[in-house]
This record gives sequence, C-alpha cells and structure tokens, in this order.
Amino acid sequence: MREIVLDTETTGLDPQDGHRIVEIGAVELYNHVPTGNVYHQYINPLISMPDQAFAIHGLSDEFLSDKPEFSEIAKEFLDFIGSAKLVIHNAAFDIKFINAELKSIDEEEIAFDRATDTLAIARKKFPGSPASLDSLCRRFKIDNSARIVHGALLDSQILAEVYLELVGGKQPDFALNIANVSNENNNSIFNEKRTQVRKEKLKSRLTTEEKASHENFIKKLGNNSMWSKILKF
Repeated sequence: MREIVLDTETTGLDPQDGHRIVEIGAVELYNHVPTGNVYHQYINPLISMPDQAFAIHGLSDEFLSDKPEFSEIAKEFLDFIGSAKLVIHNAAFDIKFINAELKSIDEEEIAFDRATDTLAIARKKFPGSPASLDSLCRRFKIDNSARIVHGALLDSQILAEVYLELVGGKQPDFALNIANVSNENNNSIFNEKRTQVRKEKLKSRLTTEEKASHENFIKKLGNNSMWSKILKF
C-alpha cells in the first residue's frame, strides 16, 4: 500500500480570499514504511506575503521571487503522488488549497475522501486532548526541536512519524514472509503489490541550497531519528 504524507505552506487561510500555496513537502510510505522518496518544492505565489504568514513559515517575497509558479510544477507534483492515499494533518485545509491551484490550471481536483486526516484520528483516539502536530510529538516523544518555523518537508517527515504512532506504532503491519521474496517464478500477492510502485525514481528537483537545507534539518533531528537512519546522515 503506497501512501503520501503531505504538507503545504500558504500565504493565508483561505484560497477564496486569493491566498496561494508557497511550499509543498511530501514523503512516500510503502506498507507504512518510509521509502526515502520525498517531494519538495517552493512556489512563487505571485502575490505579496502577509506578515502573519511570514511569521509562521519565514518564506519571504524575495526568497520566492525566482521560484516556479504552481502551473510549472503541477505535473511533477501529480506524478509523485500518483493515485496514492494522502496522509495530511487537518486535511481539509491542504486539499482545499491544492484543489484551488489545480482548478486554476484546469486540472482535475483531488477528492476529499482520498485523504486520511491525522488530526481527526488524533481527536478520536485522544478525545479532549490537544491534537496539534507539536502536541502529538510530545505525546509520542518524537523530537521536533528542528521545527523552529513551519516547513512543508520537515513537517511532513515529522507527521509521518506521528502517523505511524497513531496507527499502532512504527511499521504496524510490515511483515516479510520469506515465501513472498521475489524470484522469477513467484507471483505472490506481495509481488503484485510491489509492481504498483514507480519503477524509476523521479529526477530530483532540489537545488543545491535546498538539498543542503534539508540535510541540516535532518541532522538537527538527531542520530536516532527515523530519517537520519534512512538517509544515513
């Protein structure tokens, strides 16, 4: 089962007020195991950044001025998520913004029921308790010290860890049966599922600066972080 843990940063709270997406971050899971494949893109919203939004994510007009518009990255983004289930914290917010961007370029919108909302899961599992991403990190003892400001890629990586805890702990249903290991004559269900995974990785769209920034974020998570172990930083 392929899932994409996703987060966005925006210029405001509602696309109907003219606000736009300025950053998308996404992490690929397969059978609740992170594959190491990520998507990250800054986006030029073509509008000025309000002070309130800048205070949250720190993305300035100057920084975003040379970044591509959503129409330029839409295909790569849609190719990355494919038909996978989306895992989002407060899914209605992000899906609303993504659909507004897709509608503006005459692309098919994403169905709301395609998203698993970790905020709704947390509220149901821990009624009456805080359910923000920071609160869930504290509950599950997940290190989020690098989260000085909101960032779509870092937040999606942290959310992936939170999600795995919410559904029963890391790798809750990952069991490798030796009888299912691939070979020339094996047509097991496991192999049938594996064929759904993209055969070739998408080419990296990160700049040298963005890659360095990402690596610094991962290092700040500590050596015991799931991401540090996977990416071997």
